[in-house]
Amino acid sequence: MIIGAGPIVIGQACEFDYSGAQACKALKEEGYKVILVNSNPATIMTDPEMADSTYIEPLELNTLENIICKEKPDALMSTMGGQTALNLSIELEEKQILKKYSIELIGAKSSVIEKAENRQLFKKSMKKIGLNTPKGIIIKNFKEAKHALKRIGFPVIIRPSYTLGGAGGGAAKNNKEFEIIVKKGLSLSPISEVLIEESVIGWKEYEMEVVRDKKDNCIIVCSIENIDPMGVHTGDSVTVAPALTLTDKEYQKMRLDSIKVLKEIGVETGGSNVQFAINPKNGKSIVIEMNPRVSRSSALASKATGFPIARIAAKLAVGYTLDELKNDITIVTPASFEPSIDYIVTKIPRFTFEKFDRTDKSLGTSMKSIGECMAIGRNFKESFQKAIRSLEIGLSGFETIEDYKNKSKLKLLEQLKVNFPNKFLLIAECLRKNISIQKVCKISGFDFWYVNQIKEIVEIENQIKNSKMTKDLYIKLKSEGFSDKRIIQLSKNSEKEIKRLKKKLKIRPHFRNIDTCSAEFPSKTPYLYSSYSNLDSSPHYEEESKVSARKKVIIIGGGPNRIGQGIEFDYCCVHAAYALKELNIESIMINCNPETVSTDFDTSDRLYFEPLDNESVIEICKAEKTNGNLIGVIVQLGGQTPLKLAKFLIENNIKILGTSFDSIDLAEDRNRFKKLISELDLNQPENFIINNPSEAKKILKKIQFPVVVRPSYVLGGRAMKIIYNSKELNSYLKSKIFENKNSILIDKFLNDAKEVDVDAISDGKEVFVCGILEHIEEAGIHSGDSACSLPPLTLTSKNIKYIKAATKKIATKLRIKGFINIQFAIKDNQIFIIEVNPRASRTIPFIAKSIGVPLAKIATKVMLGKSLKNLSVKNKKLNHVTIKESVFPFDRFPREDIVLGPEMKSTGEVMGIDSNYPMAFVKSQISSGNYLPEKGNVFISVKDEDKENIILMAQILISLNFKLIGTIGTANFLKKYSIEVKIINKVNEGKPHIVGLIESKKIDLIINTTQDSQSLKDSHSIRRAAIRYKVPYVTTIAAAKLAITGINIMKNKKFEVQSIQEYYKL
Repeated sequence: MIIGAGPIVIGQACEFDYSGAQACKALKEEGYKVILVNSNPATIMTDPEMADSTYIEPLELNTLENIICKEKPDALMSTMGGQTALNLSIELEEKQILKKYSIELIGAKSSVIEKAENRQLFKKSMKKIGLNTPKGIIIKNFKEAKHALKRIGFPVIIRPSYTLGGAGGGAAKNNKEFEIIVKKGLSLSPISEVLIEESVIGWKEYEMEVVRDKKDNCIIVCSIENIDPMGVHTGDSVTVAPALTLTDKEYQKMRLDSIKVLKEIGVETGGSNVQFAINPKNGKSIVIEMNPRVSRSSALASKATGFPIARIAAKLAVGYTLDELKNDITIVTPASFEPSIDYIVTKIPRFTFEKFDRTDKSLGTSMKSIGECMAIGRNFKESFQKAIRSLEIGLSGFETIEDYKNKSKLKLLEQLKVNFPNKFLLIAECLRKNISIQKVCKISGFDFWYVNQIKEIVEIENQIKNSKMTKDLYIKLKSEGFSDKRIIQLSKNSEKEIKRLKKKLKIRPHFRNIDTCSAEFPSKTPYLYSSYSNLDSSPHYEEESKVSARKKVIIIGGGPNRIGQGIEFDYCCVHAAYALKELNIESIMINCNPETVSTDFDTSDRLYFEPLDNESVIEICKAEKTNGNLIGVIVQLGGQTPLKLAKFLIENNIKILGTSFDSIDLAEDRNRFKKLISELDLNQPENFIINNPSEAKKILKKIQFPVVVRPSYVLGGRAMKIIYNSKELNSYLKSKIFENKNSILIDKFLNDAKEVDVDAISDGKEVFVCGILEHIEEAGIHSGDSACSLPPLTLTSKNIKYIKAATKKIATKLRIKGFINIQFAIKDNQIFIIEVNPRASRTIPFIAKSIGVPLAKIATKVMLGKSLKNLSVKNKKLNHVTIKESVFPFDRFPREDIVLGPEMKSTGEVMGIDSNYPMAFVKSQISSGNYLPEKGNVFISVKDEDKENIILMAQILISLNFKLIGTIGTANFLKKYSIEVKIINKVNEGKPHIVGLIESKKIDLIINTTQDSQSLKDSHSIRRAAIRYKVPYVTTIAAAKLAITGINIMKNKKFEVQSIQEYYKL
C-alpha cells in the first residue's frame, strides 16, 4: 500500500505525483498488487491504470484503517507521499493499526522516521557520530521557549517538528517575532514540538541526495548548492547542481558525512536528503536536517542527473540491491554506478505574490514559492540565463525590472539587505551601478563566485551595447546563455537582422544528452537540452539521440507550477504522450518543470528540457523537421503558456494540431467573442469592452454596479475583480492592466447566480459533453476555487438540455477540434454564457476520474483526425457523486483575506467520492483540511438577503446540539423565530468580541456571508483568526447548507470506502 501526498500545497507540490507514479509502476513490474490512497484527482498516480486498487479518499487515520481492513496489504510504503505520508505512517504505527493487521512498514521504519524528524533525537544521533548541529533546545510550550531563548539569545531559528516546507517556522530577531512564530509553530506541529536553534543565517547551504540499499551500498546521486544563503528555505532558494563552490576535499567530506548520517539514522533502503551549512568565514560544517524519504530535492536531483530516484527507491524497498538494478537511462550500467554530470543545472523557484498583495514578500525559513523551473547549460551563465527565461514572468535575461529603474545606490543597497524573490536581478542592478562585488557579497550573503558570474554577464551586456554584431560575438553571447530577445534589447540590431545573421551563418543550437554518466556510455533515452558551447567541435545531436525518421508530434507543456496553471495541465500533457504511443506516433515533450510526470525519462519518446519561449520552441521544431514527418504541435493541453506560442508557431509554418489559431483568438479576444455569442443568439450579461482608460470614463455613466472586469488572454482569473462602485473601478483602471494592449471586458455581475462549468470534446462534427459541473458557491468565485459537484446537484433537466445544446452550438461555430470549456451562469431561469476556453481546463482530470474515461487521451486522438464515433465515446450513467474542493495557501499568507472572488487563489484540489452528495461533500472537506465539527459553538453572521435562508439551518444546528452565537443583526433576526442565539460584538464594537472567542478556541464553525466591500473589511479580522486557529469557515449559503447536511450525515452514518475501479463497475 502506498500513501500519496494529497493536494498540491506550498511545500508539497507535484514532485510527489512523480515519485508516487514511479513507485506504482516499479512495484507493478515486480508483480506486486499495488493499493494507492490519495485525495488528489489531478495526479497521474490516481489514474485507474497506475495501481490495482486506487482510493481517492481522505488521508486520515479512520479512512486508512478502513482501507487496510478491506484490502489487507502486506506492507506499507511510507516514503513516496512527502511529509503527509510520513506523518500518517507514524500515526498508524503508534496507534498499533499496522501491528493489528500484520503490516510491515517499508521504505523507512518508524524508528528511522522518528530519529530523523524528532529534533532532539536527531541532534543526539549527530553528536554520536561526531557531526556538529546548530546549538538548540527542544520546547513543548511557550514557557519553555522563553527559557530556551535566554540560553541561546537572538537571533534564533524556530523549527517545528513534523511540518512540511518549513511551515510554522521562521527567524526571530526580537521578542515580538519570537512569540508569534513559536506559538504558530507549536500549533502546526502535530506533536506540539518546536526546536529553538542558534541562527546560522548567512552561512552557505548544501544538499546531498543519497541512496542506500540493504547491503549497505551507498551512492550520492547529486550534490546541490543553494545560491541564496541560509535563512531562505531551500524550496525558495535558487539552487545549482552539482555544487560549484566546494573544494574537492570539502565535497568528499560532505559526501562521507551524508552517508554516515544515513547509516546512523538507520535508513536501510531508498533515497534520502541531507542538508548541510558551511560557515563562509572559517569553513565550519554543520548538519541542518535530513529527510528519510523521497523529497522535493529528490525530484530535482532525478531530473538533473536522469537517475530515477523514486523508481529505484521503490525497488530497493522490496529487497533489491543497487548492483542488481539496471540504470534505466544507459541500460548497460547498474544503479550502483554513481551518476556524474558534465553540465550545470539551475533551479529557480516561481512565486505568485501578484495574487496576494497584502502578503509580506520577504523570504525566510517558511516556504512561500508555488513551483519551480529548471534549466541546463554547459556553463553556469548559460544555465542561469535559460532558467530566468523559463520562469515565464516576462524576462528574457538579467533585465532591469520596473522596481529598480531610477533607484539610487543607497536605496538599492537598502533593498539588498532583505531576502525576496529573484534577488539576482537586484544584484545585477547593483553591479550596473558600479557597486563593488565585495560590498554586494557582504550585504547579500551571496558567494563571491556567483556574484562575479553575474558581474561578467553585466560586463558582456556593456560589450553588446558598444560592439558591432559579428559571428564570433554572437556565438560567444549564445554560449553564455543570452537569448536573441535580450541581444536585440541590448544591441542596435533588429529581430530581422539577428534572424538573417543566424540563417546566413547557419548558427543553430546543438542538443546534448542527459545520460547520468557524462557521456561515458550511450544513452538509450533521448532526454535533451540545448547549448551553443563548442559548436565547432560537437555534433548537432549525439549519435544515440539523432532525430528519427518517424511520424511525430510535439507537446508543449505548462512550465513552472503557479496558481492558475498547475498539475492539471501536466496531467493532460502526459495523457497526450500516452495517446501518441497508442497511435504509434513519436511523442516529443518540451517542458522546464522538474517536479512533473511529463518530464520523467519514460513518459514521452523524446524530452527537451528547455524554456517555453519562442526561440527555444522554434529551434526544437526546426531540428525535429530535419528528418521524419512532424505532423504538428499540440498547444491546447498545457494551459495558457502554449496557447501564447500558437501565433508565433503559425507565422513560422508550424502546424497547430486541433483547434485553429483563429478559433483560439476568437474565443480569447473579448471583442470577437462578444460578437460570436450575439450571432449564436445566446445570452451574455450586459457588458462593455474597453481598450484604454479614456474609453472607460465614457461608459462610466452606463454601468450598473456591481460589475466583473475580465482582461483578455489570462489564466487563473489573473486581474479579474468584482467592482462595487466607480471609485473602485477608477483605482483598478489606474493599475498596469492595459500594458499588454489587450482589451478588457466589463460584465454586469450576476448577484446570487448559479455557476456551471462544462467540459466537452469536439471532432468538428460531433460534440461529446464530458461533464457538467455545478458550482456549490454562487457566481463570482473563480471556477478553479469553487467547490463543484458531478453530476449537478440542483439543475433541472431543462437547464441541462439547454446547456448541452449551447455547448454544441459554440463548439461547432468555433470549429473546435479537441477540448472546449464553457462557463455558464443561471439567474432567474435565464442561462448566460460567461466565458469560453478553447483548451483543456483544470477540471479535466477531476471529470476523467469521476466518470472513468481518459478524456485527455481521447482529445489527443481527435486532434490527430480520429472521430468521436470511431473512438466509441459515450456518457455513462453515474451511480456515485463526486465533489471537487479547492485547497488554499492562506496559512502561509495570514494577512490575506480568505473571501474568494474571480481571481484564482487555490494551489490544489481534492475529491470527495461517495454514493450520496452530503457524504461526498464531507469527504471533500476532510481532505481539504476543513474538518467539520460534530458538536460545539457555531458563529453566524450573514448578509440581509441570506437571513431567510439561515432560519432552517439554525434550527437544524440546534437539533444537532450545537449552540449558536451571532452578531446583533443576525441574532435579533433569528430570535424572532424563537431560535436561541447568544449575541457577541463585532471587533469594532469592543470586547468581548468574536475574534476573542475564536482565539480562546470557543468557536467550532463559522458561517459568515458578506455583501459589499465595506462588510468584507468589517469581517476580515474574523477570517484571519479562523485561518490561524483552524476553525472551519463557510462564506456562502450554498456551502453552509451542504456543511450542515454533512454534519448531520457524519453523526448518523459510517464512512464507506471503495476504490475508483469498483465505482466504475457499479
